[in-house]
Amino acid sequence: MNDQFLTIALLLLFVAVFVALEAVYLWWNATRGPEASRLAKRLRMISAGGHSDPQALSLLKRRLGSNSQALERLMLRIPRLAMIDRFLIQTGTDWSITNYLGISAGLFVTGCFGTLLLSRPWEVAPLIGAACAALPTLYLFWCRHKRLKRFETLLPETLDMIGRALRAGHALPSALQMAGAEMPSPIGEEFQQAFDEINFGIAAQDALQNLARRVPSTDLSFFVIAVLIQREAGGNLSEILTNISQVIRERLKLLGKVQALSAEGRFSGLVLCALPFATGLLLYTIDAKFMSTLWTDPTGIKMLKGGLFFMFLGALWMRGIVRIKV
Repeated sequence: MNDQFLTIALLLLFVAVFVALEAVYLWWNATRGPEASRLAKRLRMISAGGHSDPQALSLLKRRLGSNSQALERLMLRIPRLAMIDRFLIQTGTDWSITNYLGISAGLFVTGCFGTLLLSRPWEVAPLIGAACAALPTLYLFWCRHKRLKRFETLLPETLDMIGRALRAGHALPSALQMAGAEMPSPIGEEFQQAFDEINFGIAAQDALQNLARRVPSTDLSFFVIAVLIQREAGGNLSEILTNISQVIRERLKLLGKVQALSAEGRFSGLVLCALPFATGLLLYTIDAKFMSTLWTDPTGIKMLKGGLFFMFLGALWMRGIVRIKV
């Protein structure tokens, strides 16, 4: 009798553990799985595009909020955070607003406490914390610049593909779908998103304008404006896209030549801007008491403020010299 009771108890325990594991798996797959992540990213991309229909945008925000955590739903109601969300979308990463702000705040606290644990002056702790908190932002700016550069490099080939599809008899939405399916990321992802918006019932003009809002590229704006004008006034869209593609290729070639000629000046500017900070950090590491006079003595504080002001002016001057827009 005891053996039978033990067997039944073990069997029930096994069933309970199995059901619990299955429930955890289904919950994880529904909220954190690949399909849920893909849907959440697509909703964020639509939201970042700035849909023109207020009712549809309100419904989209409610859907986005229902799939988010409580803290993220609360943060989405705060104004100006939509700009941060659009910036995170433009980086191509899977970071959310809560992740970005949480990592920045964590690095700020870590930098402050780390400075205090090393027995450094408490006046330096906020500066070190702010420098640590700026690291995620610098990383995201680098990701955004890299993604936009990759997008602009692939744009002429994408426009040629859309032009060929139009000459073959396809409609514009079908051409956008072909570009989204055939072209690599990030341009394929963005054009696929534009096709999905059209497929969901959004007007083609609004979908293209959302694409231009998500991707701050001048060349892409030329494409969107050309399509909007052609849909209003008529004309050969495939020929227009071919001309735009040729202009973009020539501009990229000229930009490459300008960057090659100005490489020495840009490198010199970076060295001149980083040299005072590197020298100050080295002197502070060697003799902290000697270097701390710069921000503890009133005369040193005045010299520090003046030096930072003139360094800022010099950096702007050098940036204006070596930055040539094409």
